[in-house]
Amino acid sequence: MSHKKEFDWFDHDKNRKLLWKLLWGTCALTVIAEAFVHVHPHFSFDGIFGFSALLGFASCSVLIILAKLLGLVLKVREDYYDR
Repeated sequence: MSHKKEFDWFDHDKNRKLLWKLLWGTCALTVIAEAFVHVHPHFSFDGIFGFSALLGFASCSVLIILAKLLGLVLKVREDYYDR
C-alpha cells in the first residue's frame, strides 16, 4: 500500500524562493511602516525603532526552540507501542 507522493506546492524550489521573498518583504515593510506610525511607548525601550519587529522575531524564535525541546521530552522509543 505504498502511495506515490504527489508534489506539493511547497516542494517546488521556485515556490519556496517566492515564500522567502514574501517573508523578507513583509518584514521589511513592517519595519519601514513603523517610521510613519506614532507609537505610544509604555516603557523606555518601547520607543526604540524596530522594537516591535525585534520582539516578534525573538518571541517566535523562543517558541520554536521550546517546541523542539518539548518534542525531545515527549518523544518515545520507536517500539513503544509494539510491546
